[in-house]
Amino acid sequence: QVQLVESGGGLVQAGGSLRLSCAASGRTFSSAGMGWFCQAPGNEREFVAAIGWSGGTYYADSVKGRFTISRDNAKNTLYLQMNNLKPEDTAVYYCAARRTLGILDKAWGYDYWGQGTQVTVSS
Repeated sequence: QVQLVESGGGLVQAGGSLRLSCAASGRTFSSAGMGWFCQAPGNEREFVAAIGWSGGTYYADSVKGRFTISRDNAKNTLYLQMNNLKPEDTAVYYCAARRTLGILDKAWGYDYWGQGTQVTVSS
């Protein structure tokens, strides 16, 4: 079993930055594909970014050039650096982990989920 705990959300003005963290425990973190998803009220959960075991990354078009996903395998921690935030980025952000190594932009391919952290961007 894997436990994921997100932190770092909050309220920020448009153009500001936040750094989300996801602490993982219970399984070998370094061999798992990891990702960030977000869900706004009334919307489905959407892909934000993913990172493979070797550090390869993939981003949703809406966040390319603004968000950076990274991982520290020694600390069993996943990060999402969010710059130039926009009001449309407002959502609950979820950390997710796969049992396999690869990158995937589909929520159904992830086996473990955190409880989510709220990000609110004011205009």
